[in-house]
Amino acid sequence: MTASETENPTGTAPPRRSLLLDGRFLRLWCGATASGLATWSLPFVLGLAVLERTLTPAGLGVVLAARTVGFLLAVPAAGVLADRFSRRGVVFWAGLAAAGAAPVIALGLGRSTAVMAAAAVVVGAGQGACRPAFQALTAEVVAISDRQRANAAMTVAVRVTSLVAPGITALLVVLTGVWALLIGTGALWLIAGLLPPAGRASPPRGETRLDLVGDFRDGLREASRHPWFLAGLGALTAVIATGYSATGVALPLISRDDYGSEFVLAAATTGYTVGALAGALLMSRWTPAAQGWAALAGLAAYGVAPLSLVLPTSPAVVVAAYAVAGVGIEVFNVPWFTAIQREVAPDKIARVSSLDFLSSYGLAPLGLAVMAPAIEWFGAPAVLLTCALVCFAAPAAAALHPSSRTLSAGVPR
Repeated sequence: MTASETENPTGTAPPRRSLLLDGRFLRLWCGATASGLATWSLPFVLGLAVLERTLTPAGLGVVLAARTVGFLLAVPAAGVLADRFSRRGVVFWAGLAAAGAAPVIALGLGRSTAVMAAAAVVVGAGQGACRPAFQALTAEVVAISDRQRANAAMTVAVRVTSLVAPGITALLVVLTGVWALLIGTGALWLIAGLLPPAGRASPPRGETRLDLVGDFRDGLREASRHPWFLAGLGALTAVIATGYSATGVALPLISRDDYGSEFVLAAATTGYTVGALAGALLMSRWTPAAQGWAALAGLAAYGVAPLSLVLPTSPAVVVAAYAVAGVGIEVFNVPWFTAIQREVAPDKIARVSSLDFLSSYGLAPLGLAVMAPAIEWFGAPAVLLTCALVCFAAPAAAALHPSSRTLSAGVPR
């Protein structure tokens, strides 16, 4: 009888311990959740400021654009810094910078849009720096066998937050006001910076002179060693730039013009979030044999969202389509992040992750900018149908590469 059989005489696998009972992961999870909540909160709270007429719609656009600029500037640099130095340190300083800038946004509210925009650049930079650093820190804190569950747990926290936070925020603004809520986002960033633990076994970093451009090129070379990553990133970028952007522009218009109210907009958005939560819970327990194909199929499922808006139909059909899209996006996200943490060289995870965020979410504003004039010129049905076809075709094309089947081109690191 083997030692394992002595410890477990029934021969069955012992139940896996909840990751949330691991103090180190719990700190990481809470810090990442605080970061996600702070990121979500700012545009929502500023939207409430527009309703209170302390901020103009044009001012809102300027501040959010400034935050996006900060994000795009920080992501590649943060990827290099997180690989060359302490991932925990990058999260700390990024959270501290965003925490300090949030009260400045509050101070500028109703006084100076320029001050708010300058502070929003810093907040966006903190957000952009945290994203790749958190991805790499997860690989240091969590064992390989637990990383899919860890990434699913991170996603569950984000989706639950986005589901319940609007109602709570609307209540708090009545009790405390917009100014206090903006200060609260700074407190969330402080938690995000202070709470996460250091990695157990960080790869050796920082032995040579720092070269941001050269080091980022090293990250690009590492990414090019993984064909499944390049194929999947191309598909993700295509889906976000077309389907995500088209629905972001078209859904509010169609909800107002075709259905006569904002009900369909609110219901579809809620359906998407509930679907994403269900998808994350599914991926916390399911590891498909062909995980890459399953992930790409989930990504392709986003195409049903723009497809449901092409022709007038029942609101229930639109909501169901958005729920399916939500499930699919997490069926993609969880294995995707896990594969990057597993397959990429440990000292280059943050740089490859920064390329992921820069290419996919960084291009989203460009897609949004193009969609409004495209809908005006060609009509919403033609644009939505084209975007749906891209959402279906891009993941299918990515799946053609053999390494895409398992999101692996060789022996896991």
